[in-house]
Amino acid sequence: MTRLSFAIRILFACCLLVATTNHIRADFQHGLFWDYGYGPSTLWASRIFWAALTFLDPLAALLLFIKPRAGIFLTAAIILADVAHNTYYVAMNHQWLELFYLSQVAFLIAVVLLSPVVWRKAPAPSP
Repeated sequence: MTRLSFAIRILFACCLLVATTNHIRADFQHGLFWDYGYGPSTLWASRIFWAALTFLDPLAALLLFIKPRAGIFLTAAIILADVAHNTYYVAMNHQWLELFYLSQVAFLIAVVLLSPVVWRKAPAPSP
């Protein structure tokens, strides 16, 4: 694998681990199924989704190094689902310029643009 591929995986893993840290902090401060400040009307499916990210983000970060293609796939699935999901709440609350949302969109763009580099350089799974 090339240095560029490795550097991209480090970048992705760092972003995922920052997100993990944010979720863990929120879990300790507010509980695992916190509404992230959107109030009691927040859907339980959303609370479960956010709680799941506490575990899925570090899993994706780990997979980026032990099974790069699986890590890229999970990273892309996580950030795509996260941005799609959070866009609902951002739209309802007119939070388009909030740092948390802009950073998620920036990470999604980075994943879309850079994942093909890692994918091409990663060894194909053995049968």
